[in-house]
Amino acid sequence: MAIDIKAIEEHIRGILLALGDNPDREGLKDTPERVAKMYGEVFKGMCYTNDEIAEMFNTTFEDDLNINNNANDMVFMKDIEVFSHCEHHLALMYNMKVAIAYVPNRKIIGLSKIARIADMVGRRLQLQERIGSDIAEILKKITDSEDVAVIIQGEHGCMTTRGIEKPGTKTITTTLSGRFSTDPILNNKLMMLYAK
Repeated sequence: MAIDIKAIEEHIRGILLALGDNPDREGLKDTPERVAKMYGEVFKGMCYTNDEIAEMFNTTFEDDLNINNNANDMVFMKDIEVFSHCEHHLALMYNMKVAIAYVPNRKIIGLSKIARIADMVGRRLQLQERIGSDIAEILKKITDSEDVAVIIQGEHGCMTTRGIEKPGTKTITTTLSGRFSTDPILNNKLMMLYAK
């Protein structure tokens, strides 16, 4: 799916009119074009399905991998900074930090690809819970591992700048699949690493 930049420009102009402002005044005359271009960037993840993102970042290493077959070995990355927009108010979800873990199953993914997947999934109209499940689904496809965990902490503009207006409120979501949801030892190891 392609983002229709021209349609966004027209609608932003209409929003400016609906707000009671003059979209032809000096400060606003280029705003519809600027906003449409920005939307094209911040929502570029909407142009791709999870399958397409998995294909895009499907770079794994198998030849040099020496796994000790320890059932509790994992790859863990945290503090991946991303942003998104909530689909209910189009409000910014910010100060988001994503932690991702998986147990290798004969394949490991390049570390930069993990961060790129998180970034691309965030660049959609989203729910924080769905960001976690989308990342987990994509990692499962790439690594052939069912043992994937995603923990996300973020602040939501729809909580901090409107409605209840409680700045600093953080939302934490977890997506645990495979042995991360059934093996207490592996889960405990994950939570200890996350807390560090």
